[in-house]
Amino acid sequence: MEKQKKSYNLAVGVAALVLIILAIGVVGYFVSKPAPLIIQGEAEASEYRVSGKVPGRVEAFYVKEGQMVHQGDTIALIDSPEVRAKLAQATAAMNAATAQSRKAQNGARQEEIAGAYELYQQALVQEDVMKKSFDRVQRLFDEKVIAAQKYDETKARYDVACAQTKAAKSRYDMAVSGARYEDKAAAQALVDQASGAVAEVESYLSELYLTSPADGIISATFPKVGELVGTGSPVASVTDLADVWFTFNIREDYLHGMQQGDKVEVMIPALDGKTVTATVNYIAVRESYATWKASKATGMYDAKTFEVRAVPDRSVEGLRPGMSAIVKE
Repeated sequence: MEKQKKSYNLAVGVAALVLIILAIGVVGYFVSKPAPLIIQGEAEASEYRVSGKVPGRVEAFYVKEGQMVHQGDTIALIDSPEVRAKLAQATAAMNAATAQSRKAQNGARQEEIAGAYELYQQALVQEDVMKKSFDRVQRLFDEKVIAAQKYDETKARYDVACAQTKAAKSRYDMAVSGARYEDKAAAQALVDQASGAVAEVESYLSELYLTSPADGIISATFPKVGELVGTGSPVASVTDLADVWFTFNIREDYLHGMQQGDKVEVMIPALDGKTVTATVNYIAVRESYATWKASKATGMYDAKTFEVRAVPDRSVEGLRPGMSAIVKE
């Protein structure tokens, strides 16, 4: 009887030991089971910096941060007295060049032509008088009546009269025909040059009104009204909420299932844990100085980090840049 009792107690002890070992094994399995891998990134969007070509002071802002705008909407106005002064200078130069060209194209005035004609007629009369005097002297000289000196003096005065007639005729012809072709072309070229200068300054005037390059939300305004801004200095930032994607920095040994074209389920905590489907469209290694990880001490390899971008398959209402994005494996 005593022997049977000892056998029973031994069997119970062995069974209890087996149960304890099984319980420890089950607990150890669940405790040592690796937690699911969580990859965290954030939402990003295209951002445009609104800036101008003309330096000046910010005269007014027509938008506020957080306001939705459309492409072409005026964001701000820049005040630049220097540009307006240059426009006045360019306009004056164009007016002067236009007047000079008109003068060349129209030629001499009627009064100038009439004056040149009268001088020409006067020279003709003078030449005719001198010709008659020369003819008389010529006959007397041929008859040996007058000295050669008298003949030479009369001939010289006649030659001068002929030359004056030709000069007067040239001045009259020039007055009638107007400026030379080359002078007209040069005057027109000056007009074209001045017009180009005016067009250039007017283009700068249009740059005083800074407009939005795309539809989006005003995410930031940088200067205050009255502050100076230089050429190319941004005055506002427009975020295009229609062009949003998720960015993840993933170590290369965790890239399985994150290749280009793969679909991933992304959970957005800021939207009450909403899950959206996104498609991986970009994979590129990050700079090694920032992401390289030495793991050879453990017998493995040196791991690098890759930037992975995924674009939502459909528009996500309420999604904003900076919101966390989580992918579970």
